[in-house]
Amino acid sequence: MESGTRDRIQQLVESNQVFLFMKGHRGGPQCGFSAQIVQILDRVLPSYETFDVLSDMEVREGIKEFSDWPTIPQLYIGGEFQGGCDIVREMYEAGELHEALGLEQPSVLEPKITVTEAAMEVLERAKTQSGGGDLHIGVDSLFRHSLGFGPAMSSAEVVREIGDLTVRLDRDSAARADGLVLDAQQMPDGTMAINCSNPNAPVAVRQMPVEQLQQLRSIDQEMRLIDVRTVEEREIASIDGSVLLDESVARELTELERDTMLVFYCHSGQRSQQAAEQFASMGFTNVHNLAGGIDAWSVGVDADVPRY
Repeated sequence: MESGTRDRIQQLVESNQVFLFMKGHRGGPQCGFSAQIVQILDRVLPSYETFDVLSDMEVREGIKEFSDWPTIPQLYIGGEFQGGCDIVREMYEAGELHEALGLEQPSVLEPKITVTEAAMEVLERAKTQSGGGDLHIGVDSLFRHSLGFGPAMSSAEVVREIGDLTVRLDRDSAARADGLVLDAQQMPDGTMAINCSNPNAPVAVRQMPVEQLQQLRSIDQEMRLIDVRTVEEREIASIDGSVLLDESVARELTELERDTMLVFYCHSGQRSQQAAEQFASMGFTNVHNLAGGIDAWSVGVDADVPRY
């Protein structure tokens, strides 16, 4: 490895207390192993730095020699190499990751979770469509919620029985989920989706109806309209004037004044909610999520935007 590449990697490692070399970026992992570490780090940390090795072949190959580790992703804490996906997952389950980060482990508790009758119907259908399994609920450090069905992931999970559902949460999520209410809401296309109402979450992101966005654009309201979908989705359809959230755009946004109006959108409003919450946690005070996403925009504002 050339000395210049080694110096660059050393500077990256030392630039933040927690630094992850991965494929893609925090808001858009490009491999399953990178996504797993991001998910784990998001459970415990509101902020950390990542580097997309797919954007730089020298760093992609050089980091393997630098750490003497053959695969990516790679996690560094305090300038020290910790390991890849399997090791980080084992550290988390054993409580060693919290210790390495200087964090207290959350108290193990059984959170009170309410599932409405309407939500139970939606979840039962989703369970059947996914092939069965337990309901995994995640609540990360930014209070972004995730739901999915699958087998048990760890013996350290907190388990609740709610009706006919077996619910599993990692310990950090369980500590944030007390009082969580799962309800069903109708989307613009008529389908039903789960809405998570968490009394512990800070209120920071406002929901913007597509009609409001149309009105603001008609009066040339200054804003940043940010698309958090994949490149492939954006090739199918996009809202004029928006930019795709990638690593360079993310860096540009973090340098803006904290009262800048930011409007995030995705296909239906769920991924963009997560992105909006992340920027709200950085101190941005005028953050919006486009309710219903680009699908609602196609239905309610601009029929020329293709639906998919």
